Formats: sequence, structure tokens, C-alpha cells
Amino acid sequence: MKTAALGFILAILVFTAAGARAATDTAVFAGGCFWCVESDFDTVPGVISTTSGYTGGHVANPSYEQVSGKHTGHAESVQVVFDPEKVSYAQLVEFFWRSIDPTTRDQQFCDVGNPYRTAIFVRGAEQRAVAEASLAALEKSKTFKEAIVTEIVDATPFYPAEDYHQDYYRKNPLRYNYYRYGCGRDARVKELWGKSVTH
Repeated sequence: MKTAALGFILAILVFTAAGARAATDTAVFAGGCFWCVESDFDTVPGVISTTSGYTGGHVANPSYEQVSGKHTGHAESVQVVFDPEKVSYAQLVEFFWRSIDPTTRDQQFCDVGNPYRTAIFVRGAEQRAVAEASLAALEKSKTFKEAIVTEIVDATPFYPAEDYHQDYYRKNPLRYNYYRYGCGRDARVKELWGKSVTH
């Protein structure tokens, strides 16, 4: 009897753990330098983890040198794992818009080239519907004179970047802050949206 009871309890624990894991969702965004995108999303309540990486291209397991060489088709991107009970995918999309310049093609701030394009990599029909509705609302608002060129595309395999890129803003705060300021990211975002996501 004790063995059966123990087995039942273990089964409940396994089921509960599986349910807890299923209670998270994943989003993928490309917004220029992945150090900055990762840093921005880490401030959002409900975000569990962020991973810098590469996606949207045709080369498996690319290196940073390959991607920055602009021949892989990949964009610097960030995979965001979040708790949908604390923050919705729609809220993350809205946050993303206000952390980028959606009017510049193949460039974000001082970083130029296809790896620095902006994109929302949607994982299924539900995410696509949310992203497209958000884009339509933004276009309708006529916030910008220029056209919005951020892509909404189906997610492709995501390849985590090298370890030294992960949490770069925490590991190398002086270099990171110097880069971010020098690149003009926050100044441009504030110019476009009225405020920076970091303020």
C-alpha cells in the first residue's frame, strides 16, 4: 500500500512539473544588436529568460563571424521565454516596437547590414495574428512619416550565440554602456517614441 501511495505521489509531482513547464511560452525578436535587445527584455516583468542568437538564415550552427560577415541570412536575435500569466505575447510585441527603429531597413542605429534587420519571428498562427494586428494598429496610428519595414516572418531554427555574448551587458557593463551610448540607440528610440525603454 505504501509503495502504491508513493507511486501516486510521484506521478502527481511529475504531472505538476510538466504543467509548470508548459506554463511558459517563447517569442523571438530581431532588433539590431542582440546585447541591447536582451538587456531591454530582461527588464520586463514576466520574462523568465533571454538568449542571444541567430535565426532567419540558411546556415546551421553559424558563428558570430559568419553572421557578421553578412552571408548567412541570419539576423542577430533574442529568444524570450516568458510567463503568459504575467505578461502576454501582445505586450511583448508592443514593448519590442518601442525599443527599435521600425522604419530603417537592414540597419539599427550604428549597426548596418542584413544581420541587423528588425523582425518578429512568429511561432504559429496565434503569434502571427497578434503581431500582424499590432503592426496594422501601428500603421493606422501614422506614428511615423516613413513606412514600417519590420518583417513578420515564420520562425526558423534558433541558434544560441557564443557564451561570451550571453548577458554581455552584465558581464561587461562598461564596454556595453559605452557601445550603447555611442551607437545612439536610446537617443533614436526617444526621438521616435518620446522615451527610451531604458528610462
